[in-house]
Amino acid sequence: MSARELGGTPASTSGPPLVLFDLDGTLVDSTPGIWASVRVAAAGLGLPEPTPAQVRAMVGPPLQDGFATVFGLTGDDVGRAVAAYRAHYSSGALLDVAVYDGVPQLLRTLRDGGAVLAVATSKPQVFAVRVLGHVGLLRAFASVHGAGLDGAVRHKDQVVAAALAAHPGTRAVALVGDREHDVLGAAAHGLPCVGAGWGPGGAGELTAAGAAVVVATPGEVPAALRTLEG
Repeated sequence: MSARELGGTPASTSGPPLVLFDLDGTLVDSTPGIWASVRVAAAGLGLPEPTPAQVRAMVGPPLQDGFATVFGLTGDDVGRAVAAYRAHYSSGALLDVAVYDGVPQLLRTLRDGGAVLAVATSKPQVFAVRVLGHVGLLRAFASVHGAGLDGAVRHKDQVVAAALAAHPGTRAVALVGDREHDVLGAAAHGLPCVGAGWGPGGAGELTAAGAAVVVATPGEVPAALRTLEG
């Protein structure tokens, strides 16, 4: 991202910069509602009480993948777990979220500088829009891209592709995200990832996955974007 677009010196005119954002663990702390829904799903399938490590691991990846890899479910049990999770989550748990300190100011800074912002999340798009509207962030984004409820679109590279396709007149700068899935999904399109070190993934996971830079607070993101554009 150019310096002018982030409050510095004049920029090039090759089109407005596009910055993509993950949702859970990056814009909002959604762990209470997600963890509660995971526990309800596990109980519904007769599984042992999930460990803290298991519920943490469920924040970020697509639900189907999470239940398969974290809990070892296969076949129809994956679908049953997803259905139980979504029944609890959509009934109100998805609104048990809090915006991370500094995020509204970050979005305002980027937009005031001329950036186009979009969300690319593995959360179902209908849930993502509902969460963003609930916390007052929806208007900050030009578009929101997420998974489909049928699971056909759910991986990060797929939603990143949709976000990029929706804004052909822009120049993509980076994806801001907190998990390795964000880093890898962005990399599939040649896009660097600014690691949101304040999220549940943590700096170690992001660095190991190949994040271009990891920052500790939302307020550090503009400078990281400037560095990426040189």
